[in-house]
Amino acid sequence: MANATRTSRLLSPRDAAKILGISYPTLKQWIYKKKLRTVKTAGGHHRIPEPELDKFLHLHSERMPVETRRPNFRQISGRNQLAGRVTEIKVDGLIAQVALSIGGQKITSIITADAVREMRLKVGDKAAALIKSTEVMIVRL
Repeated sequence: MANATRTSRLLSPRDAAKILGISYPTLKQWIYKKKLRTVKTAGGHHRIPEPELDKFLHLHSERMPVETRRPNFRQISGRNQLAGRVTEIKVDGLIAQVALSIGGQKITSIITADAVREMRLKVGDKAAALIKSTEVMIVRL
């Protein structure tokens, strides 16, 4: 975690609570119960590394009404939508590689560079991966 902390943005508990859509007291309880890892400043204040929020982002959208949490949901028939945070964007010519962090896992998608520009995607934005597949394979680990 120390290495991830050095390279990621640190958020105040209030900012983290706002991003997650929870109350500040709830976030503080998560910190005290060690549900959420933090870094302490020299003054003893808690700061939350941005990647630490990834595993909780899906909770924020689940609390809202469907029309609020998925404004385009009715326009898309796929239900396999995984909410996360954009961690990397690489644009090369006509294509772009976009990586999302979802629940501590990384999902990468290849889309057009135009789509990245039209959506105005930036690292740190909240986004969803829409999984559409006719097959799902399982590999024993």
